[in-house]
Amino acid sequence: MLHTPRLRLRHARPDDLPAMHAVLSDPRATRWWSTPPHESLDQTREWLDGMIAGNLEGSDDFVIERDGVVIGKAGFWRLPDVGYILRPDHWGQGIATEAVGAVVDHVFRTRSVEDLTADVDPDNTASIRLLERLQFVRTGFAARTWNVGGEWKDSLYYGLSRGLWAQSATPT
Repeated sequence: MLHTPRLRLRHARPDDLPAMHAVLSDPRATRWWSTPPHESLDQTREWLDGMIAGNLEGSDDFVIERDGVVIGKAGFWRLPDVGYILRPDHWGQGIATEAVGAVVDHVFRTRSVEDLTADVDPDNTASIRLLERLQFVRTGFAARTWNVGGEWKDSLYYGLSRGLWAQSATPT
């Protein structure tokens, strides 16, 4: 479990299903996600079961709690690629930056990985700003990398080295 001034990040549990479905079924939240909005609780249950299984196998993937309520997720389903999603009513408050910063710091403190990566849609300016605020640097671009609901998406690739993270003033 990780703690920040406003958040608690913990491994997912089956009872997180309603809260995570609220996030993953929201078209605003999933606009930049790798799948269209979830249409059913069963679809979210399958996703959540995968997250729980990954945590049992040692992944560093966390649900984000604020004031005791699950509002999203941040972490590494598979190292070294970071991923995050947040309920839209918590956008614009620095919550995602706080959560992602905490999981990045956790991974660099507990794992032997030297570099972390992120894949972001070029139109997702808020996520690009978040990554750059955390010292991620752009490393590449590729066209038509994700087909989400029949629409092709491009990717900007970002990376963060252990050394750059250690030099930054951002770690939590």
